[in-house]
Amino acid sequence: MTAICPDYLSEGLEKVFTDIQNRRMASVPILNSQLEVEVVGMQSWDGHCLGILITPWFMNLMLLPNEGDDWSDLPPGSTQQHVFPSGPYVFIVGEEEGIGHYQMCSLFSPMYEFEHQASAVATAEAVMDAIMQEENQDQALNPRNESQGTDLRARPDQDIRPTLSERMDTPLSRRDLLRSVFPGGARK
Repeated sequence: MTAICPDYLSEGLEKVFTDIQNRRMASVPILNSQLEVEVVGMQSWDGHCLGILITPWFMNLMLLPNEGDDWSDLPPGSTQQHVFPSGPYVFIVGEEEGIGHYQMCSLFSPMYEFEHQASAVATAEAVMDAIMQEENQDQALNPRNESQGTDLRARPDQDIRPTLSERMDTPLSRRDLLRSVFPGGARK
């Protein structure tokens, strides 16, 4: 029997991150005022609850422990790798009062390229669909891309994001969005 993610997990995430927006992020200039905090696609995955959290400052895959699971031994800031049908992804452990321990994998930050909530939600839905599709595995998800001679493993300490103008010049396919491959071969 597959575990079901209770609605209160999504509601709790939204409540805590709305509070963070109103208190800690209120004076930070990276907020996209067209967006609001929303959880998209919360579902059971590998005994945990997986969804996407949209905020005015980021969009992250969020992995939460299911009822009865204890992640208190995972230090905040540490990394955990999870393998989805589309390939491996690195998550960073976080902790917030009102949520406890969770794991997050950054998709977008900041959120300037989204003109409205509907486009952010549509992107989140596309990502949730794409990560569960084996056909989205390809050379970009392999540890090394020999043709480029670069290490493409997800590394939280590396930031080689293209500029917003580079991202916006060419439309992205679902596969490129999932792989974080942007025009000119740049990767997030």
